[in-house]
Amino acid sequence: MAKFDLTSVMVQYLDRHLVFPLLEFLSAKQIYDENELLHGKLEILSKTNMLDYAIDIRKQLYPTEDVPESLKERRVQVVSQLQKLQQDVEPIVALLADEEVMKTMGTMRDPKTLFNYLLNEYKITLEMMESLYKLAKYRYECGNYSITNGYLYFYLLVVPSSDKNYLNVLWGKLASEILVQNWEAALEDLNKLREYIDGSNAFGSALQLLQQRTWLIHWSLFVFFNHVKGRDLIIEMFLYRPHYLNAIQTMCPHILRYLSTAVIINRARRSALKDLVKVIQQESYTYRDPITEFIEHLYVNFDFDGARQKLHECQTVLFNDFFLIACLEEFVENARLMIFETFCRIHQCISIGMLAEKLNMNPDEAECWIVNLIRNAQLDAKIDSKLGHVVMGTQPLSPYQQLVEKIDSLSVRSEALQGLIERKLKTRTQDIRWGSDEF
Repeated sequence: MAKFDLTSVMVQYLDRHLVFPLLEFLSAKQIYDENELLHGKLEILSKTNMLDYAIDIRKQLYPTEDVPESLKERRVQVVSQLQKLQQDVEPIVALLADEEVMKTMGTMRDPKTLFNYLLNEYKITLEMMESLYKLAKYRYECGNYSITNGYLYFYLLVVPSSDKNYLNVLWGKLASEILVQNWEAALEDLNKLREYIDGSNAFGSALQLLQQRTWLIHWSLFVFFNHVKGRDLIIEMFLYRPHYLNAIQTMCPHILRYLSTAVIINRARRSALKDLVKVIQQESYTYRDPITEFIEHLYVNFDFDGARQKLHECQTVLFNDFFLIACLEEFVENARLMIFETFCRIHQCISIGMLAEKLNMNPDEAECWIVNLIRNAQLDAKIDSKLGHVVMGTQPLSPYQQLVEKIDSLSVRSEALQGLIERKLKTRTQDIRWGSDEF
């Protein structure tokens, strides 16, 4: 199973605090040696202020050894430094506890107006805001994510987007919301961060911009596979936003596993399959796994035996993937439906026994499943139980579905064309600027 595990690749694009849930998951799955995972946790913890956690891990690794004095001393230093930072922002902490003040602040949308209000009424200075940023960062390193959220929320209300810490605060707020599993707020922060990355000129090069988008893609998996709207939003962002699709193809083709799963479990977005298949084929030389191969077998090669075999492997992959394990039953159900639908488009009369084999089911279970499917999906099909056949009627694609697919396709082409025009204009502007400099 380790050959399909993406954790070692994913952690390169995650904050160290976001790595802990993945390591805990691997520990429960027993894919790797437990001592190796404990050493990995201890190495990450050594770069944080979560010293109580580090001491617990050391006790598990070295049960007969005493806790090193250096760890105890560092713990005292952390507590002392935390108290000092807390004192520097005492006036702000008092404001955060005042509901009336926070309501008033919430009505002021302009950061400059809000800061002047705080300066005149409560003597909140820029130096205090800088201290609040340092305290929030320190609290985060201590693992106090809920408190960090409050501090960073206040900071984002008060400072403009041009502030030197603004981008770091957006990342910190998103990480904190993920770690306390507040998915509504996390989605809101994810959208703010994406808008800032896409709309600001804060990055010195295209490479920096690409790196920011790559990190955002990986962090967004926590949100998309936990938020109720995530399965739609991941398709929109990863497949239909050219900048992010380009980042996936350039930097992290392994993300196709998660995009493919989202498309498979989302029956309402079947029209995205055509576009997904094209991307999978383009990237098949750089990345393949059972999930992408399942789609390739089914929709490129029409290899039903290959798809059946890959579906069995897919179940193992999902069961051992931190982000996908909750989708396992839904994935299997929808994958079987996709095999059934594709098979029915090619054949008019189908043996239930043969279909059961291709769906990894016994014949009785398959017949029951097909009956429920015909009833629930209102398929134009009949079952002949005596002969053990499914007889398909003709199922023309509805005009509405055809229109939706056309609109999706035109939307993708329009965005790609817009991006091309913007790049051409940018190049032309730079050429004009260089030309004028020569004179």
